[in-house]
Amino acid sequence: MAICQIQTVQSIDLPELALYRTLKRVEEHERAGVLVAANHKVIKRLLASKFTVVSALLTPAWLEKLEPQLRARPEAIHVYLADDALLETITGYVMHQGALAVAKIPPLPDLATLLDNSPRPLLLAAVEGLASAENLGAVVRSCAAFGVQILVVGETCGSPFQRRAVAGSMGTIFEQPVVRAENLVATLQALRARGVRCLAAHPRTDAQKLATVDLRGDCCLVFGAEGPGLTEAALAACDDMVEIPMPSHMNSLNVAVATGIFLYEATRQRG
Repeated sequence: MAICQIQTVQSIDLPELALYRTLKRVEEHERAGVLVAANHKVIKRLLASKFTVVSALLTPAWLEKLEPQLRARPEAIHVYLADDALLETITGYVMHQGALAVAKIPPLPDLATLLDNSPRPLLLAAVEGLASAENLGAVVRSCAAFGVQILVVGETCGSPFQRRAVAGSMGTIFEQPVVRAENLVATLQALRARGVRCLAAHPRTDAQKLATVDLRGDCCLVFGAEGPGLTEAALAACDDMVEIPMPSHMNSLNVAVATGIFLYEATRQRG
């Protein structure tokens, strides 16, 4: 049985609950090498994944629902029980639906190893400058939905393991292969050297229209933050620029929406 201890708590101030008290201090979680899953749908995906689960903070009702999955886990998990009123003191409002869990962030895989072991044709995505955890999480979710083999997260992006990013991904971050680039431009250049066509999602007068671009071969679709878009260095590291046709008075989409459109077109072309 995976549950090593079930403990009812009357105060959120216990030392062992420190990570639950600091939901908004994402840097502390990163330094500790952990992530926090903050709703029951994400926790269910976490419990079905290979990530190591450390503990869970649940209401009795959610323990009853999640106990079969908790006991099926191979590792020992500490479960803390608290009522709804106590859990609400963590954030001041109901956002966790009575269920939270802490898990260890595993070492991220090596890009070259993933490339060598991924089936062809390759479909990759890369992101630059995404500070919004919600947007980054939604990009992860689209990548998982459309079968992206590798998501490359640039050095100017936030972490896909922040609580809001994990929630935005609906837990698909536990399944989607992700690598962190120390230098996105150098990574794009390395991909091109391997024969992977890098295509910048960027509206410009000389950009190709999405539906006219052949996405059936090895390719990496590169996205920037809405507003500034991709940097000139990232654009220069790509083979071509591609845009979604829109009326002239519209010049951008939310990056997560644009990612979904590009990836849908790639999978449509691939049948």
